[in-house]
Amino acid sequence: MSHPFSNADHSRPRQQAQNPWNNGLAVPTSGNSFQHNGSNHLGHQPQRGQNSHFEQRPRHHPGMSQGHRRQPLTQEELIGQSMLLEKLCFETLASSEIDRSAILEKHNFRHRIEAICRHVVTEHEWNTNANQDFPPPSVELKCFGSLTSGFATKTSDMDLGLLSPLSILQPDAPGSPIPRLIEKAFLDAGIGARLLSRTRVPIIKLCESPPESLLKGLLAQREKWETGLDQESNDSHDEDERHGEQIVGAKDEESKHQSGEAPNTLDLTSFQVPDEQGQLHEFHLRQTPKHNLAGYYGLAKRVLRKAGGRDITLSNMREFSPYDWTVLNLVCQAFVHGLADASLRKTLSRYPSLAFELDSEFPHNRSLLGVSVQVEGEQIMHLWQNWSLAGDLVQIDPSIESNIDSWYKLQREQNFGQDPVWYSKELQLALERLKKLPSFQLLLLEQGQQESVSQYYQRTSTITRHLKMSLKDSPHRLDCETINKYIAGICYDDVRNDVKSWWSTADIGELAIVSHKHKCLHLAGELSRALNKQLYDDVVTKDVARYIELLRRPLQQGVAQPAKGGKSPFIIPIRDEETLQLVAKMKTLPDPHKMAPNQPRDRYRDPLEFPKDGAGVQCDINFAAQLALENTALLRCYSWTDPRVRQMVLFIKHWAKVRGINSGYRGTLSSYGYVLMVLHYLVNIATPFVCPNLQQVGPPEEPIICKGYNVKFWRDEMAIKQLGDNNQINQNGQSTGFLLRGFFEYYAQNGPMSTVPGRGFDWGRDVLSLRSPGGLLSKQEKGWTGARTVYQAQEPDETSTKPPVTAADGSQGGTVPEHTGAAPRSAAVKEIRLRYLFAIEDPFELDHNVARTVTHNGIVSIRDEFRRAWRIIQAAGQGLAHDDLLRDVNQAEEGVNQFVKVIDEIHGLETS
Repeated sequence: MSHPFSNADHSRPRQQAQNPWNNGLAVPTSGNSFQHNGSNHLGHQPQRGQNSHFEQRPRHHPGMSQGHRRQPLTQEELIGQSMLLEKLCFETLASSEIDRSAILEKHNFRHRIEAICRHVVTEHEWNTNANQDFPPPSVELKCFGSLTSGFATKTSDMDLGLLSPLSILQPDAPGSPIPRLIEKAFLDAGIGARLLSRTRVPIIKLCESPPESLLKGLLAQREKWETGLDQESNDSHDEDERHGEQIVGAKDEESKHQSGEAPNTLDLTSFQVPDEQGQLHEFHLRQTPKHNLAGYYGLAKRVLRKAGGRDITLSNMREFSPYDWTVLNLVCQAFVHGLADASLRKTLSRYPSLAFELDSEFPHNRSLLGVSVQVEGEQIMHLWQNWSLAGDLVQIDPSIESNIDSWYKLQREQNFGQDPVWYSKELQLALERLKKLPSFQLLLLEQGQQESVSQYYQRTSTITRHLKMSLKDSPHRLDCETINKYIAGICYDDVRNDVKSWWSTADIGELAIVSHKHKCLHLAGELSRALNKQLYDDVVTKDVARYIELLRRPLQQGVAQPAKGGKSPFIIPIRDEETLQLVAKMKTLPDPHKMAPNQPRDRYRDPLEFPKDGAGVQCDINFAAQLALENTALLRCYSWTDPRVRQMVLFIKHWAKVRGINSGYRGTLSSYGYVLMVLHYLVNIATPFVCPNLQQVGPPEEPIICKGYNVKFWRDEMAIKQLGDNNQINQNGQSTGFLLRGFFEYYAQNGPMSTVPGRGFDWGRDVLSLRSPGGLLSKQEKGWTGARTVYQAQEPDETSTKPPVTAADGSQGGTVPEHTGAAPRSAAVKEIRLRYLFAIEDPFELDHNVARTVTHNGIVSIRDEFRRAWRIIQAAGQGLAHDDLLRDVNQAEEGVNQFVKVIDEIHGLETS
């Protein structure tokens, strides 16, 4: 049998996964192994804009001082990172894989509802369309999605496609009555059914056994539609467009006045940029009290985009124009001169790279990322120079001084503009080395907004433990300074002030006791904020107020349960029955941390939303599923190429679910999108590749057309499975944990700090394109550069409310952008919002963005979760305390109510 891997070395088994790290380098493939078309000898496609000059750049760059070489991850770090993910993946697969009985239950329900659909469609064809020759068996409900692709979990719903090829009017055609007729038949049969008409194609959501209240609500909604009272709202203003309004424009005279600058001083925080017609537009950039450095850098990036510019990166530097450089350098200059700290501005102006002298003999181009790193590093060095403990720490750890010297050498670099991307990378590496030092970790200690008091204390203790090993002569001084830094880093102002006031009068030198008081006052602060917002019922407000008073009482040394180290903990004891009853009552109340002032309201809450449990089998019926069936076949073939594909997909789907970023209805990304993200990594980024590109390989054959799209791919499942089972498709021997490590880094860390091939995913520029060699396109070449509204006709005799337009990618359709005004209110027109904040091209339907539902808040949440995961993975590699990667955002950890657990810890009780 001939297949595209016929020249592969089938006798060579895949490397075992016991020791996959190989210092972070993949094992090269042999000369006769399978290659992508145009790929290099490692089976990795270079990204656009990369060339041999950049990929093979020597570590020592001309003009740069030696000693700024990248510090590779140690083998211990790689092992620690990979083992964490390997362990979590194994546990996830053991607990989340769907069993055969559940699959059988779902298919039994499918047979039941297929009979209902068949009856409805047949009756409509016979009685309404007078199509007496219509055969009932031609109506089918075919399963697609995860249950068929092999990527199903216990919580996976069933996706079904209604196919009726012999109907006079197809069920998915605009104006077809079939979806509404089927919805009514399901409701009449007691099945929970709801037609989603605002989706891209009509979809009916079903649940087998709806609660009585839900079924009544669904019937009432159906009755409203029948009487014409159901007027669905459609917000024409999109949050991704609202976000960032008034970022740039007229000068902020008030902030300029507050800066204390003389009226005649040249204002370098403002600049002008011409548009295509030559008209000048003025932009202004200044740090305000509400902006920390990270927020100010984000503001600068938005100003840069508004001004028509972009930051320099490895992937775009070859195409950077003089106009791009002009705008970028103006924004960099405004960024530095707009800093709120005058002394910091003065210090920075002494460095050649931030003096902005155009007559310099060296190139003067910069990157905004590099400038922000320079500012951050100089802020840190100011703190270090003014820290009383710095001198003692330098004496016991010579590496501190050498790392500081390396930083200052980079700051004073004359030839920074020869290669700004390289310079930015060296700055990041130097600053990262400083931040990894325990001394600087203590210097910069801060509690994260979502970091619990216990997690903050554990992290601080780990840092201090490293320092105490070296600073043996004055441990008491270190303890005092640790407490100072701990208190100064407390997240909430009111809690920080309360702890500081308490400590100033208490003779306490132990961090554990300070942390315990912090825990008491933190909970008191949360309860106070909840009372101020009137979030508790009136009947319990007095009890909450009494408990706040109790939390503010002095700590006492407990005697019942000695703590670790033989010392009794300091607690707030329960002395009487009345207090015991009060504490017991508090445990029954909602956790204040999860209430309105601390957590965002769920703007997507829907009273007709189906419950997660207790409603029987749930599924979606899609009325235009032909392409979805082809997509499922493609994913199923990918699942056969290597067992690690399925393992990674199931783990990432589970991770996205527990972290709350897997719902297209709620502005994040569907599970299908995450599958494509995993496949992109395994096909194009992992080195050697794990999966071949099935749309680029296979026997030559004619295109296969479905709904106007070419759905050709290598679909010989038997051959693919046989090769995959025999380890003959790839020569990648890395463990699943190692591949997951690379996956998270690729999407979490873009730019020169990334260690994965391709420098990481550029969320603002790149489009994931599984079909394409290399796996990436740009938003610009796809024409996916801004949100737009399109209108879709809903009647069979209407093609569109407006003439079709040609998109930037060359495709045509009956949709037009809407730039101003509200959508036309007509029952015959459906308004659809297309977003491109995150871009994933469908493998076949090339004009469809799988991530089009991702809103501004959604992409922020997704990126934050990738960064959080990467921080946890890095901490695990360094042996540091870290949060649970798979902590469910909707449930308490390990089934324990965290609110109750904190109360028990405060009073020295055992958690029930």
